[in-house]
Amino acid sequence: MIPGGTMTADELLHLDLPGKRTQLVKGVLLVREPAGYRHGEVTAMLAKILMDHVDDGDLGRVVAAETGFKLARDPDTVRAADVAFIRRERLPDPPPAGYAELAPDLVVEVLSPDDRPGAVLAKVADWLEAGSRLVWVVDPRRRLARVYRADGSESLISEDGALGGEDVVPGLSCTLDAIF
Repeated sequence: MIPGGTMTADELLHLDLPGKRTQLVKGVLLVREPAGYRHGEVTAMLAKILMDHVDDGDLGRVVAAETGFKLARDPDTVRAADVAFIRRERLPDPPPAGYAELAPDLVVEVLSPDDRPGAVLAKVADWLEAGSRLVWVVDPRRRLARVYRADGSESLISEDGALGGEDVVPGLSCTLDAIF
């Protein structure tokens, strides 16, 4: 049963809605259906590429599978990233059992067919306002990506282009044709 009114991050953590993806925005529960196959395929490829690079350089940690991060409190906001990177020096120690109270350095969002542009931009804004330095929004259907930066700049990456880690994940380059 979905509670009415607002809820906290702790209540979200203990909410049991099998087969649903949930997030919390300013205390309001958002519930979505599971992502489709193509979303999972592209997300897994991006996670692998990012993880291989991060592990090779001992740069930090990569998390995936809709990992939730507590971005704000009173009212609480918990956003879930498809893939995220946290620099080694920013890793929570010890790792929390619940949501980490930080914004990842890099957030990767892979669009699903039912994603609405306004909702995606709101999510990007939440990540950046909370301290993420780089957000990649990858669109498998259109075979392109948008890069949003903490300084307010953004770039469109076409199918023959590459996503770069910039100064957030130094040395990382991921061609879009490698993930599509």
